[in-house]
Amino acid sequence: MIKDEILSRIQKKFPLVAKPFAAIADELDMSEAEVLEILQAEKKAGIIRQTSAIFDTKRLGYKSSLVAFKIQKEKIDAAVEIINSHPGISHNYERNHEFNIWFTLGVSPDSKLGLDKTVEILSKLTEADEYIMLPTLKLFKINVKLNTTGKDAKKEKVKKVVHTEVKMTPLYHDIVRKAQYDIEMVSEPFKNIIDELNISYDTFFGVLKELQEAGYMRRFASILNHRKAGFNANAMVVWDVQEGEKGEAIGASAAEFSAVSHCYLRPKYANWPYNLFTMVHGKTKEETNGIIAEMATEIESKSHMPLYSSREFKKVRIEYFTPADAAWEAKYI
Repeated sequence: MIKDEILSRIQKKFPLVAKPFAAIADELDMSEAEVLEILQAEKKAGIIRQTSAIFDTKRLGYKSSLVAFKIQKEKIDAAVEIINSHPGISHNYERNHEFNIWFTLGVSPDSKLGLDKTVEILSKLTEADEYIMLPTLKLFKINVKLNTTGKDAKKEKVKKVVHTEVKMTPLYHDIVRKAQYDIEMVSEPFKNIIDELNISYDTFFGVLKELQEAGYMRRFASILNHRKAGFNANAMVVWDVQEGEKGEAIGASAAEFSAVSHCYLRPKYANWPYNLFTMVHGKTKEETNGIIAEMATEIESKSHMPLYSSREFKKVRIEYFTPADAAWEAKYI
């Protein structure tokens, strides 16, 4: 279906031009109006979650970590409300494990509390029985592209990003602030940014290109709502693999699976032996389990475990360079 082709296209490489939907239309031998009509309908239906720049939290100076809390069942609802009140929480799920609440937290470069102290405060406020912090030790892949056409190969090459330094001037900060938000499905979706910042399209796209080439921006793309797009079984699969160079080689191999959107090495603990994390997406649990079983034939691990989410409490983007972090911290300093 042409709709699936368009959804595939905007997930992979969104055109950074003044009229991106006209560019997509030219590629697919359609009119801009036809492309916009389809995308506006998909947006209204909630299939398209957000279309924006996707930045690297760490490269922008933020400290971040995946965190798992062990929360008593009767305390979950109150705990989730407390956790989600922090502006640096982007994802928060209940998963099928004794560590049952999993969230990602980022704190700004200006944070007075810092990452460790913030997690400590959240654990006390939520009355967590135990928690583990799982920061990224090695990132192999972060690229959510749902196979809407069914044509994607089982494996893909993962492009390595060579990080270089960019001088983050006030203009660059302004562009990050603007480009991080969802664009409208209209002919010139970037025009408001151009007008508000009083810059040219060339300047705007030039800065985004520079930020992407330096690793500050991962990509500009549309992110789909997994379940509404038909991908109802998404598992965080954790693997107990060797540490060191061997583990890095295993992680690089795991990242090549197209169904894997995120792939990281994280620390091990006495109460948590799993250090390789892969997010695997499928339309059904059977399909996802089949992918995991296939991966297990190639991944050398002592054991692995799929953690499915039973509830999604929050899934947003961190808002970079806003006063919200300082306002939250002011309550606890």
